Amino acid sequence: MQTHEKDRSSENVRAVNRALDVLLAFTRDDFELSATDLLQRVDLSRPTLYRLLYTLEAKGFIASVGEPQRFRLGPAVARLSHVWTETQDLALIAEPILRALWAETRETVALLVPQGLLRYCIAELPSPQPLVFKRGVGSSERIARGASGRAILAHMVDSGQQIEHYTEGLDIDLAKLRRELQATRERGYAVSRDELIEGAVAVAAPFFDSKGVAGSLGVFGPATRLNDRVVATWGRRVVEAAGQLSQALGVPPPLREPSHGGNRP
Repeated sequence: MQTHEKDRSSENVRAVNRALDVLLAFTRDDFELSATDLLQRVDLSRPTLYRLLYTLEAKGFIASVGEPQRFRLGPAVARLSHVWTETQDLALIAEPILRALWAETRETVALLVPQGLLRYCIAELPSPQPLVFKRGVGSSERIARGASGRAILAHMVDSGQQIEHYTEGLDIDLAKLRRELQATRERGYAVSRDELIEGAVAVAAPFFDSKGVAGSLGVFGPATRLNDRVVATWGRRVVEAAGQLSQALGVPPPLREPSHGGNRP
């Protein structure tokens, strides 16, 4: 490749990087920015910024509105977002996060998603130890029962009527459930003992996508191994892993976390 071709290629790469920096300057809170706002976020001269903005606008990635002029993301971004969302395999995205958690805890780890009044297991890695608690991919349970369900439910309900809907037909103390859901929100993870399987302990944390809570990530094991100290340790670790999955699904990390960890969109 000749020198001037290399220079042109290098300049094209720089232009792409700068254009991406402009697009990434927009957030859910700062969805509409002026040129001055953008200059505070990207390291560009004003003429270069405007050239990039007009190019991005011509391709539909930026839209300009109002007077004085302000900018926001355009319809081309929405099209790409739709394609990305529709083609994602949640279990595939979560697999390296699940496997890292499994290797660290040496307990059964699972990925669960809500559907109506239930939550379903869509991925599971059984513990390599002799005493194993597992439910299996495809298994389901009411979302109000067990740590992996309540980790989700804690971010789905905000009224007594909603809680009653999810607990209809179940022998559950609603006052106790409300306290458990509040504790789950505060510490970032849910815990259950001897609830679905005698002798089993579960620790689970919610993960999120752009629409809100999308499911939970849980660790399951026998009470002989998961004492209170281990539960607290794995709880913090599950919160961290769930946060990584949320970020992989496009949710930025929280500005402030609860004192024991957590992740909210």
